[in-house]
Amino acid sequence: MFLNANEIREKVSLVDLLAHLGYAPAYKSGKELFYLSMLREEKTASLCVNEQLGMWYDHGGPNRSGIKGGNVIDLGLAYWFPLSFQEVLEKIKNTCSIEISKIPVQKELNQKARPRIAIKLPNYKIAEVKPLGSNPAITGYLQYRGVWETAAEHLKEIYYNVEDTKKNRKPFFAAGWKNENDGWEVRNKYFKGCLGKKGMSFIQGEENRLAVFEGYLDFLSWKHEQTINKPTVLILNSLSFISAAIDRSSKFEVVDVFFDHDQSGRQATQQLLSAIPHAKDRSDLYAGYKDYNEKHMAEQAELLRITSPIDVFKNLKVGFSR
Repeated sequence: MFLNANEIREKVSLVDLLAHLGYAPAYKSGKELFYLSMLREEKTASLCVNEQLGMWYDHGGPNRSGIKGGNVIDLGLAYWFPLSFQEVLEKIKNTCSIEISKIPVQKELNQKARPRIAIKLPNYKIAEVKPLGSNPAITGYLQYRGVWETAAEHLKEIYYNVEDTKKNRKPFFAAGWKNENDGWEVRNKYFKGCLGKKGMSFIQGEENRLAVFEGYLDFLSWKHEQTINKPTVLILNSLSFISAAIDRSSKFEVVDVFFDHDQSGRQATQQLLSAIPHAKDRSDLYAGYKDYNEKHMAEQAELLRITSPIDVFKNLKVGFSR
């Protein structure tokens, strides 16, 4: 029996969970609440919660879980690291004293994903969506992550405004892609979040083969190396969708899994492999690295080092005469 993760996301807000854990916001900026991070010691509040989006992001340094943001379940995975996904759901349920239904394993694998409750209109407005290439900061970020060559087909430049308490709008921009719930998953050097509803991303390919990724940049890194294989691709965008991902993956004859080499990624991999015995863990392709993108970035940096021209005259000193 599994606790219903979708029900927990719908019933438990980030602010309520943090309040039950004994944490209060240090200050409010617009409609975002900032907390002293409970994932490590710090003196300046860096953990941001947008209650309307149902999302959080930690702007501070690394924590031991490696999770930087997401929804209420992602926060639980980071806070109670290294507990398993189901153990974290149990912790959230008990901490907030709520009733959550349980789903038999087989029923969970076969049922269609439940419709999610609509999130209230957040305090942002998308001003413009452009093809990649017009914003040097976005281009530079994608080049730094080593995915510029594969990004154009899948990503856009997203320009949006966020309204503060005085109704003033502040402009922001990021690289983004749409998920299945018509929300925009956005990334830039300083921010990782979602505009609208969270959801998975699904890219149709071969009908009998599926490649499953934890994050979109891992998918783009993997695609850089693919010349022949064109499987269907499923990107979770958040490990809280692991149950829905299992449901989707069970319909394919070949399932390759590319999750992170951290505790939560390994647990999600094991959960998927246990539910779908014919699925294969392909994380050995980036052994020694946290994820596919980290390996790809290292390879791109090494390639640049090898192919960059060497200035043979840099340290040469010659006398000057007329």
